[in-house]
Amino acid sequence: MTTRRDFLSLGALSAAGLGLSDREAHADTAEQVKQLKPPTKPVIVTRVTGDQSVQEAYQMLLDGADTLEAAHHICVGRENDPHDHSVGLGGLPNEEGVVELDSCCMHGPSRRAGSVGGVRNIKNVSLVARKIFEHTSHVMLVAEGAEKFAVDLGFPRENLLTEDARKIWLLWKESNSQMDWWGPGMADPAWKDPFADKPAPNPTIDLHGLSSLRPELLRPGSIPRHPTPEWEATIRARTKKLTEMAVDLGIEPEQRILAAEQVLWPTTGTIHVSAVNTKGEISGTTTTSGLAWKLPGRLGDSPILGAGSYTDQDVGSAGATGSGEENIKVAGAHTIVELMRQGSSPKEAGMETLRRIVRNYNGDMKKIRYLDMEYYIVRKDGAYAGCSLWSTGAIGKPRVFVVHDGTYRVEKCAALFAGSPTEWPPF
Repeated sequence: MTTRRDFLSLGALSAAGLGLSDREAHADTAEQVKQLKPPTKPVIVTRVTGDQSVQEAYQMLLDGADTLEAAHHICVGRENDPHDHSVGLGGLPNEEGVVELDSCCMHGPSRRAGSVGGVRNIKNVSLVARKIFEHTSHVMLVAEGAEKFAVDLGFPRENLLTEDARKIWLLWKESNSQMDWWGPGMADPAWKDPFADKPAPNPTIDLHGLSSLRPELLRPGSIPRHPTPEWEATIRARTKKLTEMAVDLGIEPEQRILAAEQVLWPTTGTIHVSAVNTKGEISGTTTTSGLAWKLPGRLGDSPILGAGSYTDQDVGSAGATGSGEENIKVAGAHTIVELMRQGSSPKEAGMETLRRIVRNYNGDMKKIRYLDMEYYIVRKDGAYAGCSLWSTGAIGKPRVFVVHDGTYRVEKCAALFAGSPTEWPPF
């Protein structure tokens, strides 16, 4: 694997020795990136899946499968799992109780791309996105048109709202009907910080221990996603209330704590996969059910080529999970790939893109603490990175990503800020 120092040093020497202009020097660096040798073993970068799909996809690459086919194998595993509430079957619905799915993909070797958004009743939207470029001259289809297209190609219509997801939605609807995604966003001058009188919370409580909490005095205000000790009493009281409501809704005893967690801290999943094989062929794909309880028709970054996912056969691939609206505004995945073309390493490119998100709020941490972002990146020579805005996740554990380059492992993300974000909107 060629290091950034290796080819940038060569580029700098060439530019200095030949008296090249900045434009010529950039072109020279881009050509050096293009000429990077492919890895000696395939490389896959994604999030933790909880199944064997990454290992299976890696074996597919070893057996000669196309990189996009292998990447989609991982996505389909999540889309088919009714217990994964962030994608596909069982994804948490919009505010009206309807599951809407988004996905996009790019195939590096053929330089083709497909995307679908706001799709209802079709489980494997990641595969539908690929069918867009295989069967049409279009790139993106949405809503009813995308659903009809999928059905025409043989994808079955099915009810994506599983019984447990439906009951979680009802629990949210009955307990938080006044707390939703309506109202001005943080970029609006009229926006008011609901935690203006509180410091940014740090992760100190294991939320999966909620079942052991005892009812105590209720703390006023909304619960941050990563609460500090002063929120313990509120969590106990609200969890007790939610679990009592769950009984009335017929939620099974073993599912009541999980349902309460999904109301207090909704799943914010999405999955991106980038892969490169030993020929240097690269592909990337992203799939999601989007924000829980979103406004019907909302599209985040996941179906947007250049935001949720972007692949350039000459350079590499990148994708994202997190605050979709913020990622769209910096064209995150495309920005990362372009920075790598200019000579940045995967890590440097990811961190610079995160800084651009911060720049959009002029470094105002009172607003930035409500944002979240994670990037998954691979360069054509197999160099890779996972970069996150914050160092810890929903239950105070380090932000991590999965890489398989012959050895499956989970690595910590490079983080721009230490600590954790605050959930927005504050349910």
